[in-house]
Amino acid sequence: MLRLALVLGLVAVACTGGGAGETSSPSSSSSAPSLAGTVPAPEFPAGLDWLNIDRPLTMEQLRGKIVVLDFWTYGCINCMHIIPDLKRLEAEHPDELVVIGVHSAKFENEAVTDNIRQVILRYGLEHPVVNDRDFAVWNAWGTRAWPTLALVDPAGNVVGTHAGEGVYEVLKPAITTLAAEFEVDRTPLTVRLEGEGLPESLLSYPGKVLADADGGRLFVADSNHHRVVIADLATGEILDLVGSGERGFRDGGYREAEFDQPQGMALGEDGATLYVADQVNHAVRSVDLSSRTVTTLVGTGDQASRYPPPGGAIPGVELASPWDLVLAGDWLYVAMAGSHQIWGVELASGVAGPVAGSGREGVANGDVAAAELAQPSGVAVDGAGRVHFADSESSSMRFFDPATREVRHLAGTTQNLFDFGAADGVGDAARFQHPLGVTYLDGLLYVADTYNHRIRTVDPDSGEVATLAGDGPGWRDGVEPLFFEPGGIDAAGGMLYVADTNNHAVRVLDPATGEASTLVLYGIERFLDGFAGTEVRLDPMAVAPGVGSFVVDVSIPAGYKANAYAPFTLEWRVSGAVADAGDQIQMAEPTFPVTVPVEFFGGTGEVIADMAVYYCTDATEGICLIEQVRFVVPVTVVDGGAAEVRLPYEIVAPEL
Repeated sequence: MLRLALVLGLVAVACTGGGAGETSSPSSSSSAPSLAGTVPAPEFPAGLDWLNIDRPLTMEQLRGKIVVLDFWTYGCINCMHIIPDLKRLEAEHPDELVVIGVHSAKFENEAVTDNIRQVILRYGLEHPVVNDRDFAVWNAWGTRAWPTLALVDPAGNVVGTHAGEGVYEVLKPAITTLAAEFEVDRTPLTVRLEGEGLPESLLSYPGKVLADADGGRLFVADSNHHRVVIADLATGEILDLVGSGERGFRDGGYREAEFDQPQGMALGEDGATLYVADQVNHAVRSVDLSSRTVTTLVGTGDQASRYPPPGGAIPGVELASPWDLVLAGDWLYVAMAGSHQIWGVELASGVAGPVAGSGREGVANGDVAAAELAQPSGVAVDGAGRVHFADSESSSMRFFDPATREVRHLAGTTQNLFDFGAADGVGDAARFQHPLGVTYLDGLLYVADTYNHRIRTVDPDSGEVATLAGDGPGWRDGVEPLFFEPGGIDAAGGMLYVADTNNHAVRVLDPATGEASTLVLYGIERFLDGFAGTEVRLDPMAVAPGVGSFVVDVSIPAGYKANAYAPFTLEWRVSGAVADAGDQIQMAEPTFPVTVPVEFFGGTGEVIADMAVYYCTDATEGICLIEQVRFVVPVTVVDGGAAEVRLPYEIVAPEL
């Protein structure tokens, strides 16, 4: 029987760990016949936490399946890059292939099982994941880098390993051959996805925010809904949605355009153009806020085929995971996380390319062409024109000066990619943990220190770091607020706006007091094409002519309540001559049942009533869950009929 060995090659490896040292330059991989496949795959240790499945798995149980182990850590950009390859392989081999994510955490925060659960939901992973928090599986396999893929044949023997990206091209022929050569068990593996039973939140893992004081607008990258939400900066009322909400890469009007996990944004000086870092599409998109259309400024929709990617004339330049944007004059600076660089798009000339960073991941400072960056994910310009960036994988704050063309360290570690913490202090005495966001306000940088769940301040001149708010994961407003992996931050009108990513919310933070509140967004149902809620068809009813009512009777489960800040809405329409053609109401702090007067005329028709209820737990009033319901009621108006049309609905307690 043919055995395949995957040559261990470092293909665009940019995340290393477990004492593996620095990264390697990209090289090619090949496959060749080998006697590999005779060594039994190491068994999973007992006592580990498993996700996306209701039981621990063993290699013995997986006999008969082709198994791929994906050794990853969730902050690593290269681990993110191979997710589409794994999903493609799973789709093409749904019965014979089992992918198991082995999460061996780089950062302390990444070792927490619930945090891994959040990332599984964020990235839409549908295969089992084991939390290898103590590196037991990693060490048993001799793994040296993130990501590493291991292939196991149906007999339970190791075929080979592959480190780095380019996963599909390496694994596809091997999986195809194994499927042909072995008698494969094609019984589907039963999984229990972490997303089952979860409620729909208005925002889903918002990555970044952009506050526009002059226009009174807040732009929210609603990353896992693949759209941008435009809201009133003061009230939270949703003014528009940019993007259909479907994952894809498509230009066009707001309802046709498609994004894939958008992140950072920048607003043109005239307030009429919004630039969006379309992260998984490896593109920067341009939104015309007047014509309500989306075009592609730069990028092809695919990850750059060369590393590091070369610059050139836009739009056809290939990018690698643009994560954040900032506009400075005619330059649009891009935190290019996937190639460990800061890029610049010169809007006047239509040219884009790297302005800082060699493409090698590291902590070396100096000339912009030779400096080493480490997954920059947030970018801001200070009052002196220096371009600051949150260098997430080195857990530091750094900047480059366009005037001197030098990259310099500001705060956090200067040592390596594995030196992190949560210490205040000056310069290299301070510690961060995978910061993702930064903004500038009144002489200070404000940093979303993501894995520390904190908002920090940094003096751009002295490098002094202090904690403004946050202390461990959670949700709490007030003078001692809590956040959960905040990923983005911006400033307007003297206030800070925070994308509180894992809380699916936007928080407003007063930098003078450290007091936080939650900006409640509402009114989204007006912009959704079609109806995405639950349809309830009621039995035909007979109602009396004259003045009557709709009675909306919603039962909210124990421990929850109607959100005091987001209004209940009911919009109805009527076919036939049953009643007035239709109307709508909007009500803050509803007390159910809600009675809506209506006059019934005569004949037979149908009442269609669309309801939106925003509700929340008693402890987290600012975070919205939304229940959308469409009632359909056949009605006949006759003497002796009822005086009301009752619309009952019970909200099932979500599994939070």
